[in-house]
Amino acid sequence: MARLCFPVLVVQLLLLIAGVAGGPWQEFLRPQSDVDNDVVGTRWAVLIAGSKGFENYRHQADVCHAYQILKKGGLKDENIVVFMYDDIANNSANPRPGVIINHPNGSDVYAGVPKDYTGNDVNVKNFLAVLLGDKSALTGGSGKVVNSSQDDHIFVYYTDHGGPGVLGMPTIGESLFASDLVATLEKKHAAGTYKSLVFYIESCESGSMFEGLLPANISIYATTASNATEDSWATYCPGGGQGEAPPPEFMTCLGDLYSVSWMEDSDAHNLRNESLELQYDNYGDLGLNAQNLSLFMGSSDPANDSATVGGTDNSLRQLSSAVHQRDADLLYFWHKYRRSSDGMSEEARKELLEVMAHRSRVDKGIERIGGILFGTEEGPQFLNAVRPTGSPLVDDWDCLKAMVRAFEEQCGLLGQYGMKHTRAFANICNAGIGPIAMPNLASKACAAATPSAF
Repeated sequence: MARLCFPVLVVQLLLLIAGVAGGPWQEFLRPQSDVDNDVVGTRWAVLIAGSKGFENYRHQADVCHAYQILKKGGLKDENIVVFMYDDIANNSANPRPGVIINHPNGSDVYAGVPKDYTGNDVNVKNFLAVLLGDKSALTGGSGKVVNSSQDDHIFVYYTDHGGPGVLGMPTIGESLFASDLVATLEKKHAAGTYKSLVFYIESCESGSMFEGLLPANISIYATTASNATEDSWATYCPGGGQGEAPPPEFMTCLGDLYSVSWMEDSDAHNLRNESLELQYDNYGDLGLNAQNLSLFMGSSDPANDSATVGGTDNSLRQLSSAVHQRDADLLYFWHKYRRSSDGMSEEARKELLEVMAHRSRVDKGIERIGGILFGTEEGPQFLNAVRPTGSPLVDDWDCLKAMVRAFEEQCGLLGQYGMKHTRAFANICNAGIGPIAMPNLASKACAAATPSAF
């Protein structure tokens, strides 16, 4: 890449920043009876931010905000399990040390958040063990698990990068596949250790974690930021034109659109008068969508007792400082480069170039594999094909996992950006091509690529 062309190329890439003004933000919740029914059983919550790095500030900000809502709702710390890498609040890049905000004018949401599982303890094994209440399977962390019983209600919120059939984790090379998540939820149901469970996911293609997989008869209701083929959006981002941008000292997005939508609505309304019914894609037991939110999150601030849906202007559909989830890191590294001093500009420029180079390597590697298997013209169409609505991403999940591992061994890790290509691997499996073929394919396709752990 020519040195003089670099700023121009970056500006072109950052034109991907797009608004969502006019998007269909209908009321997130609909009114129920003003009577707060007695709740039998205990309320539990599991909150997880599956990323790390200051460029992913928003995910931990989302989780911290969710914790504050649950705490105000009356849930006890002993019943809230928090997973977060915890590298944001005291990061040297944080302009407000020790503080995390989730809104441009928001207050600190970090104070008081339990640090149950941090650093490398934020991993698939611990997350699934916590859901199952299996302390024996834990490695590190506080040891807190969802020790629920048959009358209890469980709320799970997961925010991170994702791809078709997969969610990210901060541990390098680790991901949570949809088949493993749903198998864990089915096991939880078989154990008879909850009455109802609600699962919120913020990530790209998050609907693919449940589509064609989550049974409708196990009392689990899931809602996602996107369907099985769509991106999700970061919001409160710098340089987004119209809409609310973060304070000028911030170079990163403060929240995610789906997440701040439901949380700011929860802040403003009486959760005893509102249900789970959403405009987003929903899966599982849809009969649960009429349940009051207070059943899972507790009762909201008493000051909101008179608030009803529509009674407060919370029209987040008008937000336009939004960026595709996968482009938010580019935005951060670009602002870091643009604002760096002369002594640091070369280092910041190198970081941005490395991010862009990793994307190029992954994209080209996948494209070459498609060309080898199906021809240069038919390859992209085949790899990106979407199965009919209601179908799972892949028939053989073990094949998909093995395909991904084999590719990464030859070409380097997919990373948070490369997860978007899991559909390509799934389609190769669905075509009857086994993972044994991938090492040779990937070796040929990525011969010129250098493995990256980004």
